[in-house]
Amino acid sequence: AVVSTQSTGEGDTKGSTGAIIDNLVSGSDPPSLSSLEPVIMRPVPPLHQDKFEELLWVNPNSSEYTFEWEPLVIETTSVELELRKLLSKAFKGALPQSQQNFIREEIIKDPKLIYHIGLTAGKFPALVENNCKVALEVLLHLSQSNQLTEYFTVLVNMELSVHSMEVMNELLGRVVLPPEYIHLYITKCITHCHHCQDRLLQHRFVRLVCVFLSSLIRHNTVDLKELFVEVQAFCINFSRIKEAAGLFRLLKQMDCESAS
Repeated sequence: AVVSTQSTGEGDTKGSTGAIIDNLVSGSDPPSLSSLEPVIMRPVPPLHQDKFEELLWVNPNSSEYTFEWEPLVIETTSVELELRKLLSKAFKGALPQSQQNFIREEIIKDPKLIYHIGLTAGKFPALVENNCKVALEVLLHLSQSNQLTEYFTVLVNMELSVHSMEVMNELLGRVVLPPEYIHLYITKCITHCHHCQDRLLQHRFVRLVCVFLSSLIRHNTVDLKELFVEVQAFCINFSRIKEAAGLFRLLKQMDCESAS
């Protein structure tokens, strides 16, 4: 009888404990999920009062209305589209003089058009080869931009040609460029002449390079003191060519003037 009474007491204790746990975690508002944070009373925000000067969105109830276009926006867009079309042709072949003048005039009017007409540094060599005057105008208006270095690097590293040398010569006469780029271009010109396998083409490039260097020396565009030995050796190597002999005499004259 004693054992039976103790078992019944233990069962009642377990049952009461389970009931307490159920009351803590279950129900519509269980105490276990309640927070100990004090409840702060927040005032209800007031309703927004419309003011007369505020802008209101109005949906028109009738179809009697017209659109007003900004003519300057349309004009600018049409110019950009026209320049894009002409420039896409300029990458593939030479443009008529009238179209080249149109591109140059529009760039002079609004230099910012350069950034919106589809021109990139990767396409620039094609523009130099086919329309060097337009390419020169682009570089002149990029002289104050941080993109000039990128375009000039492309010009220095592109294949040597008559047009690239013409652009470089005109550019050096009108824009101050870093000496290291100029020296790199001159070294590339000399190296290209030495490695050219076609004799006739080699003589042609030697003449072009000599005329180019003579122009730089006469106009004091660049100081050739750092490249004096290299340029002098170039002249001696191609001394049988008239322009190289003339450049050699010019170097000697410059050397004598600097020594005196």
